[in-house]
Amino acid sequence: GGEWTASLALLGTMEKRSRNTITISAAVSACEKAGEWTQALELLRELGEWKLEADTVLLSAAISACEKRGEWTAALALLHQIGESRLEMNTVACNAAISACEK
Repeated sequence: GGEWTASLALLGTMEKRSRNTITISAAVSACEKAGEWTQALELLRELGEWKLEADTVLLSAAISACEKRGEWTAALALLHQIGESRLEMNTVACNAAISACEK
C-alpha cells in the first residue's frame, strides 16, 4: 500500500529538469493504485511549476485515480480538459470517466 508514498518521495528527489510526463505518469499511476486521487490531482497541479504539460496518458491515469474513488466530477473535469486541450481522447480515459459516474 505505501508504494505511492515511495513514488512521490523518489519524484521529490529528482531534479526538476529530470522530471517528465513519463515519470509524473508513473507517480500518478502509483497514486491511482492506492486510491490516492487527491495526490494524483496535486501532481497535475504541479506540472506548471515543472514547465510540463499534461498528455493523454497522464490525464487518463488521473481519471483512473478519480474513478477508483467514485470521484465522478473530478473525472469528468479531467476528461473535459483532454477535449479542451485538443489531446487525443482514448478509450482508457472515457471508460474510467464512465465508470466513475456509475459509482
